[in-house]
Amino acid sequence: MAARSDSSTPKEKKASQPKDSPLKTARPKKKAAPQEPVRQNRTLWGDAWNRLKKNKLAVFGFCWIIFMILVALTADLWAPQLLGSPTFVDTTMTASMSRIPPSLQHPFGTDSLGRDEMVRVIYGARVSLSIGVIAMSISLVIGLVLGTVAAYFGGIWDSIIMRGTDIFMAFPYVLFAIILLAALGPSFTNMFLAIGLIGWTSIARVVRSLILQTKENDYVAAARALGARNLRIIMRHILPNSIAPVVVYATMGIGAAILSEAALSFLGLGIQPPTPSWGLMIADAQQYLVVAPWLVFCPGLAILLTVLSFVLLGDGLRDAMDVKVAE
Repeated sequence: MAARSDSSTPKEKKASQPKDSPLKTARPKKKAAPQEPVRQNRTLWGDAWNRLKKNKLAVFGFCWIIFMILVALTADLWAPQLLGSPTFVDTTMTASMSRIPPSLQHPFGTDSLGRDEMVRVIYGARVSLSIGVIAMSISLVIGLVLGTVAAYFGGIWDSIIMRGTDIFMAFPYVLFAIILLAALGPSFTNMFLAIGLIGWTSIARVVRSLILQTKENDYVAAARALGARNLRIIMRHILPNSIAPVVVYATMGIGAAILSEAALSFLGLGIQPPTPSWGLMIADAQQYLVVAPWLVFCPGLAILLTVLSFVLLGDGLRDAMDVKVAE
């Protein structure tokens, strides 16, 4: 008997084949290639900011400084409307409003002339912060220029500038300021000029020591070999790599300038009445220390917290800008 020929079509053959068993293992999926971590550009100032945020005392100082700046800048918009004028004296109400203890209406009490003590502290902050920043800016510019010239050019320039610095540093700081103010006269402008013109000596010495180290680096020698001018080398290669410690010193110097302004105003050589100043307010209130201690306590506390805040911020910046500090 002849064998039956296979006449089934390819579709029938495919249908007749058994289906895949559900127990059959699935093909393993390809694992996704691991993504490379995104590299963030890190800078000295970015790392310093990250380290500064971890320092609670420095953050407190920074927040207090920002708060005082905002209060001083916006005082004209709300302080006189709520608390009264910091300088106007109502002679008809002086007797009844004199030396009122702290209350809801007058949180810091009133002074001997019936003026609200809180509004005078607020406007005193404007004077103290302005003098501190302007005086420190003057000292910073003079110190940067003289310290850079002395360190970079050396020779006779270094000798002249450093000997002049030694002569300035031989005079007591406050005594020199008193002599300048006695000669120029007490005023707001003469105050920050006197403080600024005698505060540059320490900055000049710090800048000189930093640039003496920085100018020996290889990148400075390479820039000089490529024909870069002295001004370009100083501005592009030396100062940017030496400025961090100067920023720390300047931050602390603002607090020292505020303290100097308060001391000179206390002696009667600074801000003159009726302009409010923290040092002048303490001087006017010292005779009422027993009967009205808040008149001394409130401006004194403002000086303490503000100067302390600049010192804490300066300490935090010093630690944050130190590249040797571990994360």
